[in-house]
Amino acid sequence: MTTLNHSPHILLIYTGGTIGMIENPITGALENFEFSQFKKYVPELQGFNFDIDALSFDLPIDSSDMEPRYWVKIAHIISDHYQNYDGFVLLHGTDTMAYTASALSFMLQNLGKPVIITGSQLPIGRLRTDGKENLLTSIEIAAATDSRGRPMAPEVCIFFENRLMRGNRTTKINAEGFNAFRSFNLPSLAHAGIHIKYEEHLIRRPEPGAVFKPHFLLDNNVMILTLFPGIRPEVVDACFAVRGLRAVILKTFGSGNAPQKPWFMDKLRALIDRGVIVVNVTQCYKGSVEMHRYGTGLQLLQAGVVNGYDSTMESVLTKLMFLLGHDYPHNEIVRLMNTDIAGEITV
Repeated sequence: MTTLNHSPHILLIYTGGTIGMIENPITGALENFEFSQFKKYVPELQGFNFDIDALSFDLPIDSSDMEPRYWVKIAHIISDHYQNYDGFVLLHGTDTMAYTASALSFMLQNLGKPVIITGSQLPIGRLRTDGKENLLTSIEIAAATDSRGRPMAPEVCIFFENRLMRGNRTTKINAEGFNAFRSFNLPSLAHAGIHIKYEEHLIRRPEPGAVFKPHFLLDNNVMILTLFPGIRPEVVDACFAVRGLRAVILKTFGSGNAPQKPWFMDKLRALIDRGVIVVNVTQCYKGSVEMHRYGTGLQLLQAGVVNGYDSTMESVLTKLMFLLGHDYPHNEIVRLMNTDIAGEITV
């Protein structure tokens, strides 16, 4: 724990992504640079009165190649170094950052130290990069403590363009602008201006005496079916016939509504009767699933579809992988999907 006499010790973990790339002067292509040279491109790091160490994936990956085995690798890195550092800053590509943040929020149970995930839209070597500000503020947040020496934000968070957001509530919304991420159903945990203002009443802390417990089991036998006007029975059949399928995320309209076509409901009931878990998530960024509100949603509830409430799709996907990976009984998975276990839903 950080005290007045203790210099914060922060670990940077580089997985890949735009923030850690420089432009080849000959080809113009973006290439990963040696992480050991990182301080050369960010000399401002020397201004921190912190001990900052860094490590990198042996082969940095583009975030579009991110998958569960890398989440396990990240969880192992944090677990292996947990006792030696006050906070962690994970540098990650933006495309799948919200998935990684969501997965880690479930995998790092009783987390008592900050895990701040950040990246950039422009490489850190560019003059107009957003990477430096994101990196430097993320480090400051990871090291910040309150008057009692407790970490200010002991959660898995995403920091991007002046906002600190709970990782499992965050979605990428912009492929071009610096304001790439938003948390629509939960206010930001902190805003960075001249000062960093924390919303302490929103920040989660582990129960007193709770022991940090990492988890490494995930099952990706999950799929997403996005409903759309005119969806054909053959499309639904192809999705539901996937071999080994254990869970389906149903992206519905509005407050959780689906077509009332008899063929669709028959196929859905048959899927649920097979023991496949179906979770209802709205296609809207903001708002919550309310299946009892309209008949088009009530039919799903009566068929046994699980309420996804105001979860992000990234959160529901990774939560299902986490619960299925631990091979909980069917009823227990349904119960936990209806339970807020890492701040991911408002029940």
